[in-house]
Amino acid sequence: MVIEPMKCGTEEFEVHLPEELIAAELEPNRVELPQRTPAEHIRWALDHPVDSAPLKELVKAGDKVCIVISDVTRRWQSPETYIPVLIAELESAGIRDEDMLIISATGTHRRQTPEEHMGLVTKEVYERIELVDHVCTDEENLSYVGTTSRGTPVLWLYKRALACDKIILTGGVVYHFMAGFGGGRKSILPGIAGRETIMKNHNLALNPGLGNGSNPQVRSANMNATNPVHADMMEACSMVSPTFLVNVVVNDDQQVIAAFAGNWITAHRAACDLVDRMYGVPAKEKTPLVIASAGGFPKDLNFYQTIKTLSNALEVVDEGGTIILVTRSQEGFGNGDTQRQIAGFATMVEREKDLRENFSIGAFIGYLFAESAEKYHMIVVTGMDQADFGTSKIHVVKTLDQALALSRELNGGKDLRATLMPHGANALPKFA
Repeated sequence: MVIEPMKCGTEEFEVHLPEELIAAELEPNRVELPQRTPAEHIRWALDHPVDSAPLKELVKAGDKVCIVISDVTRRWQSPETYIPVLIAELESAGIRDEDMLIISATGTHRRQTPEEHMGLVTKEVYERIELVDHVCTDEENLSYVGTTSRGTPVLWLYKRALACDKIILTGGVVYHFMAGFGGGRKSILPGIAGRETIMKNHNLALNPGLGNGSNPQVRSANMNATNPVHADMMEACSMVSPTFLVNVVVNDDQQVIAAFAGNWITAHRAACDLVDRMYGVPAKEKTPLVIASAGGFPKDLNFYQTIKTLSNALEVVDEGGTIILVTRSQEGFGNGDTQRQIAGFATMVEREKDLRENFSIGAFIGYLFAESAEKYHMIVVTGMDQADFGTSKIHVVKTLDQALALSRELNGGKDLRATLMPHGANALPKFA
């Protein structure tokens, strides 16, 4: 058996375990896709909409059209490749530049610079079409639409957006450790929702009652009613009734390899199905040890990014088992809220109390790491120091050999049966 080494930044570590103890090595699947340029993918999607009439039949001259795009933190979606094609489609249907409004779905993120705006939509589009950032705390420009069945008050950016005749969602689809998958309804919530709405929705990732921790149904690939974060997003988005959707799937080099357009629910679902075919990896058994690498540079630039690897490893580790995460994290935590959750509290109850009061994605990521270290032996191979992790139960070492030695020590001197995940950020173990 040829075992792929575990990448850590620009280094590689060989896995020194007896072959008979290696249960499986999980890799992303090979999926054959049509070879097209990004623009050709978008053009094809617009010409073959899912469960929808073509966009040019859904809009008419004189319509006010709102296009929701992701912000610069989602630049991997390569929006500059699909926004110009979408604008040209609207133009061919008779929509004037002055009747288009582009809103950047920043959620709770910062405002962006003109240069970042141009990077998202191209200089030509930026100079022609009005582009504004969502500001989740700008209550004067938020309009109350309703309350979801889970008690989330739905507030939106800019009354002008609701006044538009048509709303088009755009974005990219990947696994998401809270919503199941990115894209689709996330353009609305959290994308252009008020801060109160976003906080209420994201707090659904926690079980009711202080001390009860995170909801295990809030996880990657779970996009059904058992995931309250996703279900709440769907209900909120339905209040807006988007006219159309364009979502893309990209490869590891951030190149668009597929596009889907049409109905905001089923076109998004089709994109999710492709992601699942590419990265949902069949697994036969859970094992007492999982060794997972984020995939090396640049996927392990910081600890924040490593949540994808942890989320995937959790799917295949035995209860009470050991998880070894290989992540250089040369930029440290990469997020202040993540760092504070991991290193700034003495107990899990204190962490959870703060998270419920000051929820952010970064804080939730830190909480999940600390919580997982309570439930499993967690060993991290990283360039960071043990002191960086405060009183959390995360063990820090510098090499994979040291991690395996510590695993033996923590498990009564035994080597454990292991699942290997050399591309742990992209391979999600799935059981039939």
